[in-house]
Amino acid sequence: MKIFNTLSRSKEDFVPLEEGKVKMYVCGPTVYNFIHIGNARPFIIFDAFRRYLEYRGYEVTYIQNFTDVDDKIINRSHEEGISPFEVADKYIDEYFVDCDGLGIKRATVHPRVTENIQQIIEFIKELEAKGYAYAEDGDVYFDTKKFKDYGKLSRQNQDDLEAGARIEINDKKKHPMDFVLWKAKKDGEPGWESPWGEGRPGWHIECSVMSKRYLGDTIDIHAGGQDLQFPHHENEIAQSEARSGKQFARYWMHNGYININDEKMSKSKGNFFTVRDISKLYDLEIVRFFLLSAHYRNPVNFSDEMLNQAKSGMERLYNTKEKLKFSVENLGESSLKDGEDALIIELNTFRDRFIAAMDDDVNTADAVSVIFELARFINTNVGVDSSKEFAQKNLDMFNELTGVLNIVNKSDDEVLDAEIEELINKRTEAKKNKQFDIADEIRQQILNKGYEIEDTRQGVKWKRV
Repeated sequence: MKIFNTLSRSKEDFVPLEEGKVKMYVCGPTVYNFIHIGNARPFIIFDAFRRYLEYRGYEVTYIQNFTDVDDKIINRSHEEGISPFEVADKYIDEYFVDCDGLGIKRATVHPRVTENIQQIIEFIKELEAKGYAYAEDGDVYFDTKKFKDYGKLSRQNQDDLEAGARIEINDKKKHPMDFVLWKAKKDGEPGWESPWGEGRPGWHIECSVMSKRYLGDTIDIHAGGQDLQFPHHENEIAQSEARSGKQFARYWMHNGYININDEKMSKSKGNFFTVRDISKLYDLEIVRFFLLSAHYRNPVNFSDEMLNQAKSGMERLYNTKEKLKFSVENLGESSLKDGEDALIIELNTFRDRFIAAMDDDVNTADAVSVIFELARFINTNVGVDSSKEFAQKNLDMFNELTGVLNIVNKSDDEVLDAEIEELINKRTEAKKNKQFDIADEIRQQILNKGYEIEDTRQGVKWKRV
């Protein structure tokens, strides 16, 4: 398996620290609002990667944090007239609602900043004792000049970073690139007692501390959106390695941006969409499928046209699955027929091709293409004359590969609307009673609702159109 490591700017063989086990940290949301589609991309991509690692037999410890104290949360608490802690609780609950819709598995641990205040204080004290941190009027800063490798992830030296970065003007800092580890408490803000006075953590320190607490000083994979590469991940490296003297993360993975209708997503342009907004128009499984249909490092263009294409693609895959399930339930002869042994050999090659795609830097785009080729193979080779065993082996392969990506996995009740099922039953009854005009009317009603039915020797088959 090869992973593109942002740190080396190259694909590297993935070799975890401990055989058979993977320690993985993925930056989570700041919980002051519903997550937007840009947030959703890394959550979906690295969820799929985690599932693939588990499919390949790894034991994965997957940590994803919640930033539950932050300026944005405090501002939202003033807007909504509730405490910052109530804001965080509210939007953590909403996060899980959206993630369930997107098919995202719960992390091994979802740590919160407010649950790790003492660990953060101890971490900062260690940095201060080693000369990497300094206090000024209740604030504590990391001294970037003391860390000689600062800039190694973004591949810029400090002079270049200072020239190109937007730095908040602050007379307390020794150097423009220094960043805050601890903030002195202001009126109307939550705060905790510390050696430097009452205050709260800076943003960057939390991930280093929670990664250390749950995964140790050195982890296998640290992942997140491209926008986090600098300064967030750069600062994590600096403070973590300054404290421990060890490499923080061996592989850094960053997904590309999302554009909306060929423009960068931003609130000022009015093209800023939350996952909750999108869920009112599209099933969120379609969003997952769409984002997995592109390579994670490439930018993607998010539009109604692209989502409708994804919807059509998903419908083709669901139709294939339903055909297989129908065949397994209704085909008569159980044992393999002549020629099916050779077809099973060909069927098994799809697994190898899927693994080859995913082993090549988590290429979900090629993996999805393999699944579509599998669907074509199934539609060509599974028919009314196939054996039940052959149909079952095809269904098992289809479910195995789609299951890794967690797509095409809805139950029958979710797939076929209850109203459609009732119409199919009414039509069957009408045909039994030789009421063919009524049966034809019902067929048209079903077609108008987006489904096509077919009478076969084994019963009524249906598919989306």
